[in-house]
Amino acid sequence: MLHQRSSGILAHITSLPGPFGIGDLDGACFFLDFLSNAGQSFWQFLPTVPGAGAFGHSPYMGLSAFAGNPLLISPHLLLEKGLLQKADLSAKPLFSEYLVEFPAVSDFKEKILANAFSQFESAGLYHEDFDIFCREQGWLDDYALFMSLRERFDFKPWYDWPRAIARYENNAIGQAYVDLGERVRFHKFVQFIFFEQWRRLRQAAGKKGIGLIGDIPIYVGFDSADVWANQGCFDLDQRTLQPRNVAGVPPDYFSETGQRWGNPLYRWDVDNKPNKELYSWWKRRFVHIGEMVDVVRIDHFRGFASYWQIPAKEETAVKGRWVKGPGISFFNQVKNEIKDLVIIAEDLGVITPDVIKLRDSLQFPGMKILQFAFDSDSKNLYLPHNYDDPNAVVYTGTHDNDTTVGWYFDESVPLVSKDRARKYANSDGGVIHRDFIRMAFSSNARLAIIPLQDVLGFGADCRMNMPSIPEGNWVWRCADRFLSDEVIHYLQEETGFYGRGRRTDPLENN
Repeated sequence: MLHQRSSGILAHITSLPGPFGIGDLDGACFFLDFLSNAGQSFWQFLPTVPGAGAFGHSPYMGLSAFAGNPLLISPHLLLEKGLLQKADLSAKPLFSEYLVEFPAVSDFKEKILANAFSQFESAGLYHEDFDIFCREQGWLDDYALFMSLRERFDFKPWYDWPRAIARYENNAIGQAYVDLGERVRFHKFVQFIFFEQWRRLRQAAGKKGIGLIGDIPIYVGFDSADVWANQGCFDLDQRTLQPRNVAGVPPDYFSETGQRWGNPLYRWDVDNKPNKELYSWWKRRFVHIGEMVDVVRIDHFRGFASYWQIPAKEETAVKGRWVKGPGISFFNQVKNEIKDLVIIAEDLGVITPDVIKLRDSLQFPGMKILQFAFDSDSKNLYLPHNYDDPNAVVYTGTHDNDTTVGWYFDESVPLVSKDRARKYANSDGGVIHRDFIRMAFSSNARLAIIPLQDVLGFGADCRMNMPSIPEGNWVWRCADRFLSDEVIHYLQEETGFYGRGRRTDPLENN
C-alpha cells in the first residue's frame, strides 16, 4: 500500500534532454536533480527494454523483458570510464532537441558501442566485473544469442529462422553459441554497461530520496528472446510456432473493432495444473524489476483476472472472448518475489467486479485518470470527490492519453465535458493543465503523478503515444530550457500547499 501523500512526474527516459538525440542514463541523473529541487518524491517512466524498429521502438513491444535498451546508454559515462575517446563523440550528427530520430540515434549508438567494446577487449578493462555480471544474470545467455541470431538472419523474426534453431533445440543452440561467440560477447557487454549505468542512477535516486516507478507490461512481444527461449510458457502452435490466440481488448466507446495487440497469450495451465515453467519465468521477472525500481506499475493488470482472447486468424478484436485468468493464485505463487515492492495496478478499460476484487484483495493501488472524469455525471468514478479509497494513484493523463492541453482543445471532446471540467476547477480554462494538476494534488489519492507535458502545458504535438496508430509514437523530447526555475518553483509551491512535500523515504509507513 501507499502510506504517505506524495507526488511525482511521469517522463520516459528517452524524452529527457541531452546532446545525443535521446535521453540517456546520464541525463536521467540530472533529471533527478530537477525532481528533487521541485519537491517531488517519485519518477515514473515507461519500460526500459530494447525496442524494435518494426514496432516504432515501442517500449511495450520489446525484444526482451529483462534486457536494457542500448539507446539509453550514456556516451559521456563511457568516456568517463575510459571506454571511449573524445574523438568518438566529436562526429555525432546534429540531432533534434524535440524529437527522437530513432534511425539516426540507433546508427550513432551502434558505432559508439562498437568502439567501446573494442576498447573493452583490447585494454582488458572491467573484465572481472563483466564476468561476475554474466554469471549472475540468468536471462543473459539467451538474450545475447537471440540478438546475435537476429543479425545473422537479417533481422527476420525468430520463427522464420532455420527450424532447429527456431525450435530452440539444444544441439542447434549450442552450436550457434559457439559460432557466434564474439557477437554474443558484444551483446553481453552492452548489457553489462547498461546495468552499470543503471546502478549509478539507482544509487543517485536513493541518495536524493526519489522513488523510481517502473513499468511491467503484462504481455511481451512475440518476436522476443522471452518467447523464443521459453516457448512452453506461451500459447503457440507447436507445428507452425505461431500464436494460436493473441492479446487485445474488446470493442468499446473508443474503437468499434477493439484493439488487436498481437502479443501471444500465456499458457497459465498445463494438463490442468499451473505451468511451473511460466511461474518460474514470472518470478525471475519480478525479482529483476525489483532490483531496478522501488515501485512497479503492472500494465493491463486486469489480464490477471480475465483476459480478452482473440483467435490469431482474426484481423480485429471483435470475435474475441473473455477467459478467466490465474487470479489470486498467481500472486500467491509469486508473493515472495513481490513482497518488497509497491505494485500499482493499471486498472483502466473494461473493469469488471472480478478485477476490482483481485486488486482490493491484494491492496494494490489503482489508477484514477482525470481526463476520464468529465464525460458523465457527478457519479463518475474518476472525479476526485468519488475516490473512496486513498490507496490510489491519480494522474491527469497517461502516456496513452493526449496531453491535457491537447485534450482541452480537441474538437472531438464534447463541449459538455469541457464545461464540466471548468466548473469543477472553478476556472475559465486559461491554464487548464494547472487546473488539472491542482485537482490531482488536492485529491485524497495518496500519490499524484503528472506527465511532464502537463507540467509544462504542452499541446497535442507533444503526445507520447496514440494507441492503435503504428507510426509517430514514442518520439517526444523535452528541451533542457523548459525545465526552468519557474517550473521548479511552481511545483514546489503546489506540492507543499497540498501536503505532498518530499520525505526522506516516500515509501516509509506513517
